[in-house]
Amino acid sequence: MASDKLKTLTDSNFDQEIQTGVVLVDFWAEWCGPCRRIAPIVEELAGQYDGRATVGKLNVDENPNVPGRFMIRGIPTLLLFKNGQLADTLVGLAPKEDIAKMIDKHL
Repeated sequence: MASDKLKTLTDSNFDQEIQTGVVLVDFWAEWCGPCRRIAPIVEELAGQYDGRATVGKLNVDENPNVPGRFMIRGIPTLLLFKNGQLADTLVGLAPKEDIAKMIDKHL
């Protein structure tokens, strides 16, 4: 991951990272083609929303517990949390504008 604005989330740090503010989490895997296509968009949004929202990525192959808790069945899946509560969901490859609208709605 090239962006220093992008957080790496894991089973162990997930709950703490989503507690405060607006947090967008990209659930992805190395082998997933659509995940690789959405990655630059997610990185761009991390820079764009720096200071207003947190953007993180969670590898579903390396961290099986969190995806199981949220019934993640397909990737990429973007979950948006507001102060620790699930506020919005976007499944599949989405354009940057749609993801930005989702974030803006909760800021």
